[in-house]
Amino acid sequence: MSENSSVDLAALLCSRLCHDLLSPVGALSNGLELLATETDPAMRQNCMELLEQSALVSTNKLKFFRLAFGAAGGFGDRVPVEETRKLIDALVADKGRIEVNWSLSQSNLPKPAVKVMLNFAQIAVDSLVRGGTLEIGAELRDGATEIVLRASGPRIAFDEVLGLALEGRLDPGELSSRTAPAHMIYLLAKQCGGGLQFARSEDALVLGAVLPEPEGMIG
Repeated sequence: MSENSSVDLAALLCSRLCHDLLSPVGALSNGLELLATETDPAMRQNCMELLEQSALVSTNKLKFFRLAFGAAGGFGDRVPVEETRKLIDALVADKGRIEVNWSLSQSNLPKPAVKVMLNFAQIAVDSLVRGGTLEIGAELRDGATEIVLRASGPRIAFDEVLGLALEGRLDPGELSSRTAPAHMIYLLAKQCGGGLQFARSEDALVLGAVLPEPEGMIG
């Protein structure tokens, strides 16, 4: 990937982060404005609840993107699966109407695998526009981390352009803030010597990855 392409990808990832944070941060601003002018005790309590909820959503999103996109310096080469579960559970809770089932055989995962899992989860959750079930599994087998996410529901929304980005078949010049995360994890998997797969049916989307354990972990 060229230097210019790397800069463009970083800019697109920042745009995605800002887009996703705009709503909860905007709600914080609105809540503070209401609180400054409202005198009714019941309405002030409602404002406080709005502020608490918006602050929680903003914090969870920042934690999610810090690990999904960034170096996440607070962790070493491996990340506890419990931390990953908390981030994805918070992502799902913000969307609502989605049940999550977990199957994780490891107590921790390599950081590249966690980045792939988090970005897969974002894609899967976005695909469940009418709610449904999200099944997440990961295990270490033959020196590689295998990850599978299956989103199933009454309607699956998955743009073919995202599939092209996951397969590395989307020209960097055609990337957008929506497809940049998929392209990023394609590059990450390629750097690890692994690969990504996906399959879509009328009522399900399956995302999979095989990532060999790298000798030197990347962050």
